[in-house]
Amino acid sequence: MKGYNRLRRLALQLLETQLPEVLYFHSIHHTRNLLKISKTYLRSENISGNDAKLVKVAILMHDVGFTVSGTDHEQTSKRIAGEMMKQYGFDPREMRIVQNLILATRIPQSPRTTQERIICDCDLDYLGRKDFYSISDKLFRELQVTGKVRTKLEWDKIQVAFLEKHRYHTRFGIKNREPRKQKHLAELKKSIGEQPVE
Repeated sequence: MKGYNRLRRLALQLLETQLPEVLYFHSIHHTRNLLKISKTYLRSENISGNDAKLVKVAILMHDVGFTVSGTDHEQTSKRIAGEMMKQYGFDPREMRIVQNLILATRIPQSPRTTQERIICDCDLDYLGRKDFYSISDKLFRELQVTGKVRTKLEWDKIQVAFLEKHRYHTRFGIKNREPRKQKHLAELKKSIGEQPVE
């Protein structure tokens, strides 16, 4: 795919140098993790070639909006992705697919295509992994520093509500992530039950 390698380098450089330091969760590590895990999802859904690269472009670009603002970052990421893809010779159809993939990661997720289902599940893959607590702690710290959450109890209640509503969309996510996610949900519910109410 023409321009992919150059766009990848620029996107990673942008994330490395321009993201606010208080983004403990929405960091370059999050993007790199998604790129790595996407290989499993793409293989599981039989997506390859240019279709797979478009998912990877969307992963690279889905949080670049945070380099500008934390408000409606997906819309800003969509705009920046369009500008960068045009610069590197992507065609309008490819740009439109990537922009739709970026917007699909908005919460609540409502993916319509296989590629959108993949990026959505990649973005929240950690919910059903062993490293759930260490990653969710990073998100808690990020939200706490930015004034969106105050206490751990408040955060755990938010997580319970989120996990109850969340659904994986791909075969891999449903089979390999949903069971552990349900385990985390049960643990968090128990934890909240043991906490004194403020």
